[in-house]
Amino acid sequence: MTAHSAFAPSALAIPETGNKHRRSVAIVLAVVFGPLVALAIYGANYYALSQADRPFSPKHHLLKPGGLIGVNMGVLGVLMLCAIFVYPLRKRWAWLQRQGDSKHWLDYHVILGVAAPVFIAFHASFKFHGVAGIAFWIMVGVAVSGLIGRYLYSLVLRQTAVAESSLLELREILVSQRTVPQAELRPLLRLPPPDQAARWPIVFALGYIVLSDLIRPFHVARLRIRRMNAGQVVACWIGMRPSKNLVLEWVVALACRQEALAKRILFLSQMRRVFQLWHVVHRPFSYAFAVLALFHIFVAMLMGYI
Repeated sequence: MTAHSAFAPSALAIPETGNKHRRSVAIVLAVVFGPLVALAIYGANYYALSQADRPFSPKHHLLKPGGLIGVNMGVLGVLMLCAIFVYPLRKRWAWLQRQGDSKHWLDYHVILGVAAPVFIAFHASFKFHGVAGIAFWIMVGVAVSGLIGRYLYSLVLRQTAVAESSLLELREILVSQRTVPQAELRPLLRLPPPDQAARWPIVFALGYIVLSDLIRPFHVARLRIRRMNAGQVVACWIGMRPSKNLVLEWVVALACRQEALAKRILFLSQMRRVFQLWHVVHRPFSYAFAVLALFHIFVAMLMGYI
């Protein structure tokens, strides 16, 4: 039995890893953002009106902040806000720590963090004034920083020894395979020398990581195009979508994993420092938004708007 035939069947299953979680995330995204798209289409002509003209719209009683839909959008936004704080609570509650994977929790935390300001925006009918306006823009900042934090989290290794062992295994497999020549894989796998990368400032290292992540799909597309005929190239969107060649896609998946893992190990110290700095910014803004949102709800109830 050759080296290639020995490891190919198990390696072919690599792209399936995490598929169940990705499907769950896709369902949550559809459930959360699907109604928002429908509401945006339904209320487009109302939201385009000026503040003075809105009371004359037949949709005003539904879509105004105190309307049936407007209030419920605010309630859903607040519920999402409460759910967002379950994730930091999980880090301090042993029982919650045993429930599921931390990375999966973070994905749902980010989804809710992005969805909450959108729901609040529909609640406010896209008119932001006073404390509510300040709270909204703070929450937008929190949502954006949350997306950045999720990206940074993916770059920080928790078990360096395991990662290094996995990297060696990936390199051995890629060297043994005969589907894609090593010369064609080299542009995708190219990284700066460790001694050079260690001297890079944090901002430069982060910029390099982001740029390499943006360029990676084009390297992958080139690998696919070189092994497809014209019809297949068109079918997979000039190499930007996976082809039907399972062995080729297996090699591509392995190469992408090796590049990502090697990069995480190479820039580990810089990314840990960036992640620590991100926490310093993200947490205070999250708590500030929570305080302002609760104050807004209290005032609205006191004034009889709810």
